[in-house]
Amino acid sequence: MNTANIKRGDNRLASWKCLLQRVFILSALLLLAACSTNRVTSTVVTPLEQQTAPVVESQLLDLAVLPFDPGLENIESDDTSVSPTVRTAEAQYLPNQLAATIQKTGAWGAVRLVPGRETVAEVYVAGKIVASNGETLALDITVTDSSNRHWYTKSYTETVGNYAYNRQNQLQRDPFQGLYNRIANDLLEYRQQMSSANVKKLRTIAELRFARDFSPEAFSDHIRETPGGQLEISRLPAENDPILQRIRQIRQRDYLFIDTMQEHYDAFTRRMDSPYQEWRAASYGELVALRELKRQSRNRTIGGVAAIIGGILASGSNSGSGRAAGAVAIGSGALLVKSGLSKRAELQIHEDTLAELAQSLEAEIEPRVIELEDRTITLTGNAAAQYAQWKTLLREIYQAERGGI
Repeated sequence: MNTANIKRGDNRLASWKCLLQRVFILSALLLLAACSTNRVTSTVVTPLEQQTAPVVESQLLDLAVLPFDPGLENIESDDTSVSPTVRTAEAQYLPNQLAATIQKTGAWGAVRLVPGRETVAEVYVAGKIVASNGETLALDITVTDSSNRHWYTKSYTETVGNYAYNRQNQLQRDPFQGLYNRIANDLLEYRQQMSSANVKKLRTIAELRFARDFSPEAFSDHIRETPGGQLEISRLPAENDPILQRIRQIRQRDYLFIDTMQEHYDAFTRRMDSPYQEWRAASYGELVALRELKRQSRNRTIGGVAAIIGGILASGSNSGSGRAAGAVAIGSGALLVKSGLSKRAELQIHEDTLAELAQSLEAEIEPRVIELEDRTITLTGNAAAQYAQWKTLLREIYQAERGGI
């Protein structure tokens, strides 16, 4: 091989080295120069549909929204964006917001948040919190009726952006009002497809279920359960049945108690609203910061490694300036890697902040005092426990008032 060929080979090798150096250093610069962006979200809120035609009282269905399942069983132990304390509070707050939204459609009778299925209603709405972190709210909603028939199960998700928490642009509404509206709209659509006969049947089954709870000896054979678990009407009591009349009076008292419990849920929602929205806004900010820190940490680490590789290649150059540039690239790359690791430590600090923010909410219920003519009863425990005690008290009242009937 002659000298000219050797020189041409050395020149090609030098060119390739130079090209690789430039590629690695350019890659590092591009990674470091990458700008941060928030997720693109829509500010358009799904409008709430209304029942346009008036509904006669005999066609109104009472709807009970149950406390949501907080969905804690599937949460990873190291997921600091989820707090059991917050989720427990949300399990009461979110369904109450949903109940208020459904009531505004004008398509239902009484829409209440109730402690459990022991409260008799024509329609039940149950939910599970899949995600709730200030940026995304995801719910699984299941709707059933008094005959134990399953209407549907549907998942709802909504993601909001910075606009939802911008105090200058913020409207007086929940950041996720659009999600509640979509649930209410689906319920309205399903309700409008029901026949009058089906509505009447559900109202009758609900009344017979309530009557059976208080007087099983008189009403057990009025409804039956099918092999599939649904309830069917076997026979109807006489409209002037004195036991049924007494049961209806007891049910009116039950309505009053449930309305009082609704006042408790509403008061809780009002107390929770301000700190909860602040938590949501802070949680949203933390999530955005965490995402940016992860991006910076990844880019700085990758960029640093690329710069180090480019520096190593440059350090093998025959020229003094190339070797000097290689040494600088190696040093700069090491600093970038160190910076990336520091960002990860900063990320951990933000994760800890999320955990601390999540400790600010609690859901409590105070003892309730019931004044009777001959005694005073104090109901204690959570809402479900208090309602169970109330049903027991109602049975005692029913038996005492029934007398010789």
